[in-house]
Amino acid sequence: MASGAAGAAPTGTGRPPLEEEEEMPELSDDEEAWEKEEEEEEEGTAEGPQTRCLFCDRLFSFAEDLFSHCEIEHEFNVGDVINKNGLDFYGYIKLINFVRLKKPTAAYLNSLCSPLPWEGEEYLKPELEDDLLLQFDIEDLCEPSNVLSSNGLNDTTMLLEQLKHAEHRANLAEAALVRAQDDLQKMKQFAQDFVMNADVRSRSSANAIADLHEDEDGVYFSSYGHYGIHEEMLKDKVRTESYRDFIYQNPHLFKDKVVLDVGCGTGILSMFAAKAGAKQVIGVDQSEIVYQAMDIIRLNKLENIITLVKGRIEEVDLPLEKVDVIISEWMGYFLLFESMLDSVIYAKDKYLAEGGSVYPDTCTISLVAVGDMNKHVDKLVFWEDVYGFDMSCMKKAVIPEAVVEVLDPNTIISAASVIKRIKCNAASIPDLEFSEEFTLTIRTSTRCTAIAGYFDIFFEKDCHHKVMFSTGPCCTKTHWKQTVFLLEKPIPVEAGEALRGKITVCKNRKDPRSLFITLSVKDAKQTYSLQ
Repeated sequence: MASGAAGAAPTGTGRPPLEEEEEMPELSDDEEAWEKEEEEEEEGTAEGPQTRCLFCDRLFSFAEDLFSHCEIEHEFNVGDVINKNGLDFYGYIKLINFVRLKKPTAAYLNSLCSPLPWEGEEYLKPELEDDLLLQFDIEDLCEPSNVLSSNGLNDTTMLLEQLKHAEHRANLAEAALVRAQDDLQKMKQFAQDFVMNADVRSRSSANAIADLHEDEDGVYFSSYGHYGIHEEMLKDKVRTESYRDFIYQNPHLFKDKVVLDVGCGTGILSMFAAKAGAKQVIGVDQSEIVYQAMDIIRLNKLENIITLVKGRIEEVDLPLEKVDVIISEWMGYFLLFESMLDSVIYAKDKYLAEGGSVYPDTCTISLVAVGDMNKHVDKLVFWEDVYGFDMSCMKKAVIPEAVVEVLDPNTIISAASVIKRIKCNAASIPDLEFSEEFTLTIRTSTRCTAIAGYFDIFFEKDCHHKVMFSTGPCCTKTHWKQTVFLLEKPIPVEAGEALRGKITVCKNRKDPRSLFITLSVKDAKQTYSLQ
């Protein structure tokens, strides 16, 4: 296959000059068109297809010129990438279409190693119509002399260009080293100051952290004072109907019982319990929504059964000493976000009568492996060119932040692994921080780009009709969605492989309602925040 524009005519006609007395033979239409094309090319007026540069808007009529431009202006050598990654012709095609579609920087492409983000079959589809680069014979890319000669540059000119770029990179590296040394010195000084003033700081910090916790709790409860968040939860049919079905289908658990609803919100669970035959229901909530709940209770003529109390369960005085049943919808993202289970456990230890029950009574947290290269590329490569500006430093902020979103079930590449089971009737607050090893059995050969977590809820203890629901990616969507932990570097996996790892879940000491989650998978380790 010819490189550049295939089938280009030679620059000369290859015919001897005709003497004046010779009669010019008539030319066919094809011959006239061919001769005209030759003349136009010699005069430089021929119009042919042009292809845009991989990194800027400059147009080129020949692939060789484009590649030379990329090497000189953008420091990107296509031949080097082909050789480095052992690309065949189809791999080269995918590379070109990937660059056209995702618009990564040259620096990002030069830094890549296996697995490559353009390995998906979708990158065989041309992104640019009539792209000259897709007609190029990649064998020519491995011969730098061809590119040089086609561009009319001699070896000396190219060498000077390379030396200039090398010098520029050396200057940047030297400046970075100076900054690093300066930062190191500042860190040493900070450490010395920290140790010298530890006693003073510990006393002032204790007061500051206490104030901070109080402020954060205020923000937390304030967020539940707005009707919008309650509307979202009530419209979550999986959530609300599961609680309704559990209560209405097991009236024997509530008949003539005293029930405590921790974090009652609009009072929906309290009203379910009253309708199921509860003798008395106490609902507790710190947020302002409790005043709306009082109106709701009166509207439904249940004020003789249901009493609402505003305040934290840890601080209020209830109008009784013991209750028979505790119900609560306390679950947050990844089950434990918001730490409301702490309040349920406090209520259990203080108010639950002997033989009483907490519902839901069992909860599990599970992990699955995710393989979604497109989303992985979009979340990371995006920052490399934002309206022409390099924001790649933002990756350091993107990766450690857990993402709450609805996963495409087709991207799940492993069986689920339960990493935590909580028995609410026996749980203690220290149980809510843990480390567990896990194994994910891979179902398909691909690359693992993330680990995702979700939870399942069970109403089972003494139930005639057991009820459960799941927030997993293969089940009906809930407002809890799934929690996704993006891996910095995708991990190649094979079907049937046992992908092993370890997870550690602990509270953020500065904000106990948020979580720090550390994942170790193969040789990679990353701590994520959920807040």
